[in-house]
Amino acid sequence: MKQSKNFKDQIIIVTGASGFIGSCTVKHLNDQGYTNLVLVDDLKNDKWKNLVGKKFLDLIFKEELFDYLKGRENEIEVIIHLGACSSTICRDSNYLYENNFRFTQKLCEYAIENDQRFIYASSAATYGAGKMGFSDDENLLESLRPINMYGYSKHLFDLWAKDQKILDKIVGLKYFNVFGPNENHKDEMSSMIYKMEEKIQRDGKISLFKSNDPENFKDGEQKRDFIYVKDAVRMTCLLIEDAFKDVGGIFNIGSGIATSWNELAKALFNALEMPVKIEYIDMPKELDKQYQNFTKADMSKFQKIYKDKFEITSIEDSVKDYVQNYLLKRERW
Repeated sequence: MKQSKNFKDQIIIVTGASGFIGSCTVKHLNDQGYTNLVLVDDLKNDKWKNLVGKKFLDLIFKEELFDYLKGRENEIEVIIHLGACSSTICRDSNYLYENNFRFTQKLCEYAIENDQRFIYASSAATYGAGKMGFSDDENLLESLRPINMYGYSKHLFDLWAKDQKILDKIVGLKYFNVFGPNENHKDEMSSMIYKMEEKIQRDGKISLFKSNDPENFKDGEQKRDFIYVKDAVRMTCLLIEDAFKDVGGIFNIGSGIATSWNELAKALFNALEMPVKIEYIDMPKELDKQYQNFTKADMSKFQKIYKDKFEITSIEDSVKDYVQNYLLKRERW
């Protein structure tokens, strides 16, 4: 027999909660009236600043999570698992395997065993160079070829979930290039906008990588699917609404639009109300062989289910909001 609940409403677990997408997810949930949140993460690299002003029941470290879960099976309704090592240049393959695959596997098994909603972060990095396209059709999973260990660690879990025939019971989210407030701690993995805002104000110019495939892409014309974090977390949290609690499978979380680095840079200059000045530099050798020159999320599956709830902020408006309301003011969301 399950234990009685300690709280009036059931708990939502959010892992990676002090990180970029995680803390923005907490903010969005708070704005929707959810405060019965248990956050899982560390507070390194000033990530605690991402939680200031947010409402939650408790904050626990990752190492303590499974001890915390014992005896609370009937209190937890949803686990939103966003915690992971997200570095595409991490060389510690064993760590990525243990952290991104094994830990996710264990947490998923707990959720399914106790009839809890399980939503986890996969990644657009699972698509590799994109030769097979960017469709989130689960029937195509085996054909994908990630080009870095981070992407492979995420892909392994997707494959495991399919092999276990549980994809209809859980939700995997393939986030594309997310940018926006609360990414301050991400260092080399932060967005170009975050990295370049101060540099532009100081030097009046921006540096973009030269093309490593000039026959197909001119310098700065490499394209990515960029999505504002406010859009990404809104789409994420739709999956816990009553109307969609039976939805399962893997979903792309992107804009469905391929935007060039040149276009993104121009939006940044416009947000700063400065003239556009772009220079092109050589791509580092460690990136050359694993660089994605083109990504564009196929959003047809998401749009079919969520219809009018699929709303994307334009690059111009999202960059303007990020720069003027957060970066220039040194604010978090």
